[in-house]
Amino acid sequence: MSKTVIKVEQLSKAYQIGQIGTGTLSRDLERFWLTKIRGKADPFLKIGETNDRSSKGNSDVVWSLKDINFEVNQGEAVGIIGKNGAGKSTLLKVLSQITSPTSGEIKIKGRVASLLEVGTGFHAELTGRENIYLNGAILGMTRREISSKLDEIIDFSGCERYIDTPVKRFSSGMTVRLAFAVAAHLEPEILIVDEVLAVGDADFQKKAIGKMQAISKGEGRTILFVSHDMTAITALTNSVLIMNQGHISEKYPTELAIQQYLKTDSFPAIAFQNRKTEGDLYVESISFDENDSLQQQLVVGNSIRMRFSLNRVIPKKDLGALAFYVVFRNELNFPVFTLSNRYDASFSGGSSDEIKHICCEMPQFTLTEGTYRATTWMAYKNGFCDEITDAFELEVISSDFFKTGQMPIARKHGAFLVNQNWTAQ
Repeated sequence: MSKTVIKVEQLSKAYQIGQIGTGTLSRDLERFWLTKIRGKADPFLKIGETNDRSSKGNSDVVWSLKDINFEVNQGEAVGIIGKNGAGKSTLLKVLSQITSPTSGEIKIKGRVASLLEVGTGFHAELTGRENIYLNGAILGMTRREISSKLDEIIDFSGCERYIDTPVKRFSSGMTVRLAFAVAAHLEPEILIVDEVLAVGDADFQKKAIGKMQAISKGEGRTILFVSHDMTAITALTNSVLIMNQGHISEKYPTELAIQQYLKTDSFPAIAFQNRKTEGDLYVESISFDENDSLQQQLVVGNSIRMRFSLNRVIPKKDLGALAFYVVFRNELNFPVFTLSNRYDASFSGGSSDEIKHICCEMPQFTLTEGTYRATTWMAYKNGFCDEITDAFELEVISSDFFKTGQMPIARKHGAFLVNQNWTAQ
């Protein structure tokens, strides 16, 4: 039977926006008396809002975490995913005892090592070697125990040449390498890792994921891992918690959790803000399915079906007079590829004599990870009729496209993934 090593019950964390304190000395004293002396709930935090950073609220108190409940068993590798501002980092800080909860209870069995941001637990004036001993002492290890792991830590970090240099002179990548090596090798029962690994290069990220897999599956230790990289989440975890505006889901199997997460990021057909229209034919709405919704996120390699609804029907016999283009641009506003009905020799209408929708399906979306904006352009009967600049935005999430654990980096290796076969002769 699995042993529960982390149990969280009714955990909440509130933050005050703007002025710190209640605003008056008498209320500050009342808060101190009720919360610190009598151990009661804070009366000035009962009214608050969820932490939705995109909208202006009416309260100066927001709940970064609200009524969180979950359990983690020994040896589990659990991923935590969600949008920026969902509360993921706050949850890890509370679990690591960096900050205290506003209410609720946390029960943790075992030593916890955390890697939440660059330089976590490091003293900038001490050398890399001295910081290894400092971190080990914080975890309750003896000097002899730390020394037995020292060579292994230094070798894993790849920072041997600089190990006796003060950490303040390390690059952010070197600092993360050493910090992860320390956290992973000093044998904590629970390892908590935030998105900080993204600072490292691709080789180190692969090395770190491999080490965490060995820790969890081979040594039976527990890992909590926050990342926006769905490839890393898939490779490392067997279950995932989804966070949204301070709330948390039940634990899902990893693949199901990623599907659920992507579904929550859909939005209805939009009102186009930047368009130029001439004539009486134009695009009325755009969707990625038949439910008139656009999905903002797509996993590399998945299929995609775009549906462009027109404001009026056109005769099927006039389809040859219709030219429709979709231009995808990257974050630098550089066009990376174009879709068009003029590029498909088999383009034709269905059984109906009138056309109201134009659809385009790609069996595999092969752009590398990143954010792309699409502009549509339409002409009918040899005359321009409609253009929508930035008609929709698509965030592409990496995946193990080649089934090898290797993913090209867009800024170094180009925008596209191309299926390929290699042989040695």
